[in-house]
Amino acid sequence: MLVPYEALNQLPAETLENLIKEFLIGQLEDGSFASTGEDSLQTAIAHCRTALSRGELVVEFSEEEESIAIRRKEDIVSADPAQD
Repeated sequence: MLVPYEALNQLPAETLENLIKEFLIGQLEDGSFASTGEDSLQTAIAHCRTALSRGELVVEFSEEEESIAIRRKEDIVSADPAQD
C-alpha cells in the first residue's frame, strides 16, 4: 500500500527524517549516493522530501512484511492498476 504524501506530513518530523535517512543508507550501499558529510546528508534529505512531494519517490507500507520503505515510483509494481 502506498502512503499518501499528505499522510507523511502528519508524521512527527523526526520519524519522516529517519525514514529518509534509512532510504539514503540504502543508496550508500548500492553506490547511488556517495557522500556522507553532514552538509551532503542535509542536502540529500531535502532532495528526498522534494521528490516525495512530487511523487518521484513514494512510501510503501507492507502489512504482510510489517515494513515501510521509500522507493522510486518506477520501482513499484502495483497489483492494482488504479493506484498508478
